[in-house]
Formats: sequence, structure tokens, C-alpha cells
Amino acid sequence: MKRLRKYLHHQLFDGAEYDGRLTTLNRFLVLVIILAVITAVLSTEPRLHDNWHNQLLIAEAVFGTIFLVEYVARIFAAADQPGPESAWRKRWRFIRSPLGLIDLAVVVASLMPLFVSNSAVLRTIRLLRVIAIMKFGRFSKAVMEVWGAVKERGDDLIVTMALACVLLLSGATALYLTEGHIQPEEFGSIPRALWWSIITLTTVGYGDAAPITVLGKVFASMVALSGIALVAMPTGIIAAAFSEAMQRRRDQRLEEMKAHLERLDKVDDAVEAKIAALERANNPRHD
Repeated sequence: MKRLRKYLHHQLFDGAEYDGRLTTLNRFLVLVIILAVITAVLSTEPRLHDNWHNQLLIAEAVFGTIFLVEYVARIFAAADQPGPESAWRKRWRFIRSPLGLIDLAVVVASLMPLFVSNSAVLRTIRLLRVIAIMKFGRFSKAVMEVWGAVKERGDDLIVTMALACVLLLSGATALYLTEGHIQPEEFGSIPRALWWSIITLTTVGYGDAAPITVLGKVFASMVALSGIALVAMPTGIIAAAFSEAMQRRRDQRLEEMKAHLERLDKVDDAVEAKIAALERANNPRHD
């Protein structure tokens, strides 16, 4: 059991070999997730669902069973996680972790259509099965590196969001003062004007609301130009975080390869020493 638990921990939690490639089991799970998500998306098409109902039901059962087995295997292998806690406490920690909760939600969403007959509930559950795509995060250390880098830039992003809120409220207030009495439906209050401000600041511009006075157009131009700079700010922050994360990942892989080569050198030296000892034992010197 210990050997099986150690093997599953390496396959599911370590997730990568020394060369950085995914383990065989994780590669299989990636394929299953892709197929499960594609099936969940296609099952929302009424024609496909009516014509391939039995096949989709079998696919749901197969994917749900695979995810259930994976979830149980992860709970079993979680006992090998590093730390001084007992095996059951480590397992309970995994169950309560975000990844554990995602796994549980995917299992429930995959198997529930087999037991629920209510059509409205069934449609909702089938849609929830798309959350299986969230399981991809654990298969890529690069994703975790990027997420960590974005978290490190959290203060910068908070400042950017605060600036965005100031610009949104300022633009909505300006249009409320200049256009509110002319276009009460669009700008008759600051909350109503906020919709226009958000659409303009994000450079989407649906066109369902637009100022008609000269002063209103001036304020709208200022908000639109500010939106260009505002969109570029978080983009630059996230791009810098992504670049730093990728560089750290490359450095980490380089260090891992060096450590692996050093271990191989030690093994080679040990093997050569044993061979030399055997040769001396088989060919003793005679005086």
C-alpha cells in the first residue's frame, strides 16, 4: 500500500518527471478533462442532445467515474504530502483545499445528471461540468508561477483598480451634471451614467448612450482617452509578472536539471566504485 500511495502521490501531486514533462497519469487526465468539457459543451445543443442522448449519457457516466476514482486516489495519496501532520489530517487538509473542492464539484457535476430528472436542474448541472477546465491549473507549474507573480503585483493592481473607480465615478458625475436634464433615461442619475462610464472607459462603446452637448462631449472624450491609458496599465503589470514568472520557471528547471545530473554523476561514481571492488575481488594480487 505504501508503494502504491507513493506512486500515486508522484503521479498526481508531483505531476511532472525530472525532465519537466507531465506524468503519464496526468497526461491521461488532461485528455479526459478536454473530452469532458467538449462533451459538456456539445450536450447544450438540443439537436445533438436529442439524437445522441444515450451516447452522451454513457460519456457522462464514464467521465464521472474517472473523476471519482481520481478524487479518491488523491485523497489516498495526500497522506504522502510533506509535513509533520498525521496521514488523516493531511487528507482532510486536501479535501478542504481549493483544488480538493474543485475536484469534488467536478465529480458531483459529472455524476448528478445520472440521478436527476428535473430538466431545469439538469441543464444547470450540465453547465457546471464545464468547471472541469479549472482542473488544468494543477497540471502546469507555469500557471501556478504566473498566479504567484500576479499575487506579488497585487498592490499595483489595487492601485490601478482604485484609479479606475475614481475615473468611473468622475466621468459618471460629469455626464450627470451636463446631460442629466437633457437625457434623463441615460444620464438622469449617477448610477445610470455609470453604465455609460464603464462602457466608455473600457473602450467597448456600445453606442446605446452618448452625450449630445459640447461640454458633455468634452468630458466624454477625456473619459475615453483615460480609458486607453487605464487599460494599458494592468496589461503592462500582468505582462511583466508573466515574464518574471516564466524566467523564474526557466531558472528553476535549469537548477532541477543540474541537480538531476549531479545525482546521476554520484550514481555513476558509486557504480564504478562497485565495479572496481568486484574486479579486485575477482583478480587478487599474488606476491
